Formats: sequence, C-alpha cells, structure tokens
Amino acid sequence: MSKTKDIKLSELPEEVTEEGLKIYGPASYETQVAVLSHYLHTLDGKHDIASGEKRDEILEMIRDFIEYKRQQDKKNPMWKDVSDEDVWMAAESPLENDLFADFFKVPFPAPKNPKFTFIDLFAGIGGFRIAMQELGGKCVYSSEFDAQAQRSYFANYGEMPFGDITKEITKSYIPEHFDILCGGFPCQAFSLAGRRLGFKDETRGTLFFEIEAILRKHQPRAFFLENVKGLAIHDKGRTLKTILEHLDDAGYDVVPPQILNAMDYGVPQHRERIYIIGFRKDLGIDVKKFHYPEPTTPEGKRVRFRDVMEKKVPSVKYYLSNVYVDTLKRHRARHEAAGHGFGYEIIDVDGVANAIVVGGMGRERNLVRDNRLTDFTPVTNIKGEVNREGIRRMTPREWARLQGFPEEYKIVVADASAYKQFGNSVAIPAIKATAEKELELLGVI
Repeated sequence: MSKTKDIKLSELPEEVTEEGLKIYGPASYETQVAVLSHYLHTLDGKHDIASGEKRDEILEMIRDFIEYKRQQDKKNPMWKDVSDEDVWMAAESPLENDLFADFFKVPFPAPKNPKFTFIDLFAGIGGFRIAMQELGGKCVYSSEFDAQAQRSYFANYGEMPFGDITKEITKSYIPEHFDILCGGFPCQAFSLAGRRLGFKDETRGTLFFEIEAILRKHQPRAFFLENVKGLAIHDKGRTLKTILEHLDDAGYDVVPPQILNAMDYGVPQHRERIYIIGFRKDLGIDVKKFHYPEPTTPEGKRVRFRDVMEKKVPSVKYYLSNVYVDTLKRHRARHEAAGHGFGYEIIDVDGVANAIVVGGMGRERNLVRDNRLTDFTPVTNIKGEVNREGIRRMTPREWARLQGFPEEYKIVVADASAYKQFGNSVAIPAIKATAEKELELLGVI
C-alpha cells in the first residue's frame, strides 16, 4: 500500500453548517465518520470486509479517507492513484497499518477483553459510556443529535455518534445483538424547570418510544434509563406509569424506579435523578433481588466543592463584572420582596453545589467566592469593572468534576457548549454504582 500518513482527529478540517459539523467535502460526521469509526471500533482486530452488510459503503469511505490524506501530503504526487488493493488492505486489516491509528489514541478506549456489550443512546458526551467501560463493557453503537456533543464524544472515544435516532437509516446501524441499552433520554419535557408537557411534547417527550422500538426489535438482556426526578410526578404519575407499562409490554420486568442523588456517590453536587432498570422476561431474573446501591459517601463524609475547585486561579473571564453582580442582587431582592425564592446563589465551597443545569440559571445558582484573583484586567468586553468581591462562575472543568468526569476528559468546545454538555450529562459515579448492581444480577460481573 502506498504510504499514507495517519489520519489524526485533530487535523480533520471542520466547519459548522446548518446540517451540522462537517469534515471534508460533502461528507458529514453524522454519516461518513460515524459509520467508519463504528466499523473500526467493533473489529476486535478480526474482520472480513466481504462479509459485511454495508461493505460497499465502507470501502468507498476508506477510499475517500485515503485520497483525502494523500491530498494533504504535498510530498506524495501519487495521491490520486488509490488502487482497489489499497482500499481492500485498509478495510480488511485497518488496525495493522497506521492509517486509522489516531482513532484509537483517545483518553477512553474500550476494554480489550469486554465482559458485555452496550449501546449508548442520547449519548451526550459519554457519561454512561465511561461508567459502563469502567465496569468492563464495550460500546457497540452510539447516537447523539447535537453536533457539538458529537465533537466532544469523538475527541474522547475516537467514535463519532450517529445522529437523529428517529431516522430509520440511523437505527439501521444498530447491531442485531448487544447486552444492555443505556440512555439518558431527553428530560426537558418532564423537567420541574420546564413546561412539563411530557408526551404532549412532540419533539422531545415522544423520544422514549424510540427506546421502546429498539428494545422490541433487538431484545437486549437489560436496559438502564435515566431522567429528571420530575418524571416521577409528571401528570400525577401517569406519565411514568405509561412508560413502565410500555416497557413491560416490550418484554421486560422493570425494577421499581428510584430517585438517587449524585452527592451520595462521590461528587459534591445535589443532583437528583430517576433511574429505570429492567431485565428481559425470559431470563427469569427476580427483580425483587435488585437493590439500588447504598450511598458511597454518606452524610458527614461527602466530597466538598473545595475538593474539585480549581487549584490555580481561574482566568479573569470567569469573574463577574460589578455591573452584573449589582443586577443579580437587584433581581434577587425583587423576588424576595414578592415572596419568591429565585435568584443567584453563592455556594459554600465546603458544601455541595446545586444541580448544574443548562442555561444561565445553572451558572447563577452556582457562583463561588474566590478571592485569589490579583489581576483584575478584563480579557473580554464587560460593562463596568471586574468585581472585587471575588464572585465568579465555576469553570467548565469544575462542572466536569461535579459530574464525575476524569481529569483526562478532553474539553474541545467553547465554554458555552461545554456548560451545556456537562449540564445535560449524567453523574458518572451514581450511574456506575447502579450499573454494577444491574450487572451483578445479570451474572456479568
């Protein structure tokens, strides 16, 4: 095979369009890189491309990638000369040459000898994936609609999630067999902070039925779903009752859902979420034997925000202007005068943070007082001056720690996207502790 430099994730040119994040030419992350990266990560070093259902599609993608890399190598005048033999060699043994090696130079590779397989739906930035991989699982399919979240996922796992799960073409790449379906399905429709439309919300609430359809078709051994605690009381409990009935009808014995708080499992964040777990009926598993995990950090031994706080003084850009601080104070005073409880909050660094959520409220309810700043020169356009009270927002890395993401997790997006992604994520330690109980009952670990 003619020499071709390794394809590096960091070198792939990007541009944001209305259709999402692009790589080169007409190929989008959602199509080409998603298919190719899933193909590469499910090889296990042994694969005959001729036996694959979508071999022609894979071959064309590999040809495109080889041509692309040779175009970038100006010292190689033969970039147009990509033979069928080149393509077949790369397709049959892609891990034996350097072409796609960079897809595996990521912080969170799959375990070499997995104990089980799972799929990661509504994957976000991979909170479920990290938890399941740490327990010995291998992800064989991922799906995430948001282009910026796809970008973060790709950078950390070397796999581009497929996009819109409502599309049949997206679902067509789900493997026929896998052990566990994982999914933190969209929660805005049930959130206490939202309008709580539930299944009347046609664009979000009904996405649960995509999960049901996948369970019916593929019949994995078990599932693990996560949502906001508001789901438990939405529509006087009828919404949750409907969900449980559909899961039962799909062939699963469902464990009575329970609300767990992330701060009980090693992170300093008050974050309550409902967990829904089920086992395929023909396995004969007695769901009464399932016990949700006991707190790993009981009250009195909980991790404090101080423990995840930045060791170095954060950039001045995270410190609020005096004008903004005054605005927040007046806003809070108005609500207090009206008997409301809304307004900014400066948390006790020796306590736990409020739930981090998407939007300005998530940051304003989690301000901290950090008096280590000495240079108050602004680095962004602000009204007034940097406040002298030491009031600042938490950094994206602090939010990552609040959700239990390891330090190795790469933050490759702008702050606005990073806050959104971590605010939407699952709390990894709580997910892992619960999944461990599920896997023990399955006899996997």
